[in-house]
Amino acid sequence: MQAIARADGRCELCGARTELRAFEVPSRAPRDASIAICDACETQLKSGAALEPSHWRGLESAIWSEVPAVQVASYRMLERLRAEGWASALLDQAYLADELLAWANESHEAPADDERVLVKDSNGALLADGDAVTLIKDLDVKGAGFTAKRGTLVKSIRLTDDPRHVEARVNGIAIVLKTEFLKKA
Repeated sequence: MQAIARADGRCELCGARTELRAFEVPSRAPRDASIAICDACETQLKSGAALEPSHWRGLESAIWSEVPAVQVASYRMLERLRAEGWASALLDQAYLADELLAWANESHEAPADDERVLVKDSNGALLADGDAVTLIKDLDVKGAGFTAKRGTLVKSIRLTDDPRHVEARVNGIAIVLKTEFLKKA
């Protein structure tokens, strides 16, 4: 009940104003691991449950909570959503103390294949964050005043929310590229 009182009527993960329930964040060590969450969060927190990535945008503030159990639950959910560009970027920025990181990873499960958004290049090869790709067509970069030439090697791509697009830097400018014009290097 302490978690529900602390939450002030808002889900501690997604921020929704709705009826809340206490949820115990799994932990091997005895600790206060209770957080206040909504029905939608509880349903999706269950292992193997289908995820609605847009529902979890509230994690952008939840990961910075002062409550350790909220930080751990946020971290675990962001790991499950890592294929989403915004979640991956948020994980790169997030900081958890060593003790909390150990807690977050102690029962962390890798996302199931059906939860991952598969991003493929023009030949059907799977792409991941950090991959290098080659342009297979000259592309006019709108607003930048240059053309990215065919054969240009683009390193360290970042996946986005849309499996048809990736983010990258070409000539020092951050742009979005369509995967149909890319080949994995």
